[in-house]
Amino acid sequence: MDTITDEMKNTAITHKHIALGAKMVPFAGFNMPVSYSGLNDEHLAVRNSVGIFDVSHMGEFMLKGEKALDLIQLVTSNDASKLTDKKVQYTCLPNDNGGIVDDFLVYRWNRNEYYLVVNASNIEKDWNWISNHNTFGVEMKNMSDDLSLFAVQGPKAINALQKLTDIDLSKMEYYSFDAGKMAGCDDVLISNTGYTGAGGFEIYVWNKDAEKMWDAIMEAGKEFGIKPIGLGARDTLRLEMGFCLYGNDIDDTTSPIEAGLGWITKFTKEFTNSKDLKQQKENGVSKKLVGFEMIDRGIPRHNYEIADANGNIIGKVTSGTQSPSLQKGIGMGYVKTEFSKPDSEIFIKIRDKNLKAKVVAIPFLKK
Repeated sequence: MDTITDEMKNTAITHKHIALGAKMVPFAGFNMPVSYSGLNDEHLAVRNSVGIFDVSHMGEFMLKGEKALDLIQLVTSNDASKLTDKKVQYTCLPNDNGGIVDDFLVYRWNRNEYYLVVNASNIEKDWNWISNHNTFGVEMKNMSDDLSLFAVQGPKAINALQKLTDIDLSKMEYYSFDAGKMAGCDDVLISNTGYTGAGGFEIYVWNKDAEKMWDAIMEAGKEFGIKPIGLGARDTLRLEMGFCLYGNDIDDTTSPIEAGLGWITKFTKEFTNSKDLKQQKENGVSKKLVGFEMIDRGIPRHNYEIADANGNIIGKVTSGTQSPSLQKGIGMGYVKTEFSKPDSEIFIKIRDKNLKAKVVAIPFLKK
């Protein structure tokens, strides 16, 4: 486990988290809040009402120029030509060996200007990867250290946030965004996106306005019982939706086809390693990422082995937890393809015992 050191980066409002009594942990080089009131309490606040996450450790790049789309099309798996102004797309950067450099969001501001929002642990890696493919003269700017990002998630997020802006949030479709004034701060980008499946918005704000914005959202959400939410509940919320976490469920060695990300892998264009990935899609893969729920009592964890009924190892767990909403153990993991159909019986090796589980369709939490 990393330890918090003086070299750790802080977000613009780390002092707020400490004052709120957050348990702080190192994550992707940042000093981050993992929990405040407790994981279950925070998780259910987001599912039932509203919570706010400081996820300012995430990275933001701006790509600008006549050929910005050409560069994005070359390095990403999804078809970014389908984006229109103020729309967002989920995509990934394939590498040359069948794996994934990162998964991230592409925001189209206009025909010649795009923003990429990347995982905190991959900022430098992604920047170098995209820069190395930029033979198009696209202007690139790394804005990661200048911006703060707050995710305000849950069914009451819209009620709280609408008090702070004249932008009509009810008209903003899922995976759309707009920019303008919010909580008296100029130049704020608001997007109908999130990593929880609970509905809500993500707010990008300059660091100089971060504390003002945080305080305004906390005040606006007070009547709905808004709570600050740590990385612990962020993980359980995303896992209930079956959303991939880079470094766990996808990485440099897993292909988008194996990971069930065929829906963001479009062969209507050429992109990094598209020929091999297309062949993989046509020929089939030997392992697949699946969701599973425990039948026997037990909590699956990252890297636990997965076995068949005879005890043969058929894969491993990539993410696992006790689901606060479902009150049972759930997880994701790669298994041999013949075990990937829903209702397939599998066994998770927990403390030398093979505990029964079954493959289920994701999301775990049905709307």
